[in-house]
Amino acid sequence: MAVAACVALVACGPEETREDADAKPSRSSASARAQEPSATPSASARPGKPTAARTADTPAPRTEERAIQRYGQYLHALGREDIDTVCEVAGPAARKAQDQGLGPCTSTYALVVQMISPEQKRALQTATVDPQRIVVRTPVKIEMPVEAVRASVTFSESDLGSYTLEYLEDDWYITD
Repeated sequence: MAVAACVALVACGPEETREDADAKPSRSSASARAQEPSATPSASARPGKPTAARTADTPAPRTEERAIQRYGQYLHALGREDIDTVCEVAGPAARKAQDQGLGPCTSTYALVVQMISPEQKRALQTATVDPQRIVVRTPVKIEMPVEAVRASVTFSESDLGSYTLEYLEDDWYITD
């Protein structure tokens, strides 16, 4: 499917990130869990538990739960056609894609969302992530296979693809 090809290209290519995507040692908050603002649905593995909020001055927790939540933000934003949020979360991967000639994240994802069916967009808006299906590669690198996405429609590799999130600059970002 054309959507999957574009998404795969964006996810595997360069993108715009905040400041610089170079991995830096960062502070860890092993037991804290972040919760996105209440206006945005959460993809947390255990909804309802109190969590620490992420602010500009506070690093996000370097936890599986935060990585899942962050990927959920990306999925929900993709479904809402919220390109700014998509590009913020997928910044490092989009920069790679841009370096390979795909263009800036905002214009590339504007094309991607046009190729996603209305049914898939609705499903992405409420999608969650099954924590049992993610793969923790290192404490700062987590694989989000397409099989981990729980939605009202089934997504395949060609529809959505799998992603790698890495903890960079005090939060989780899609890097591949």
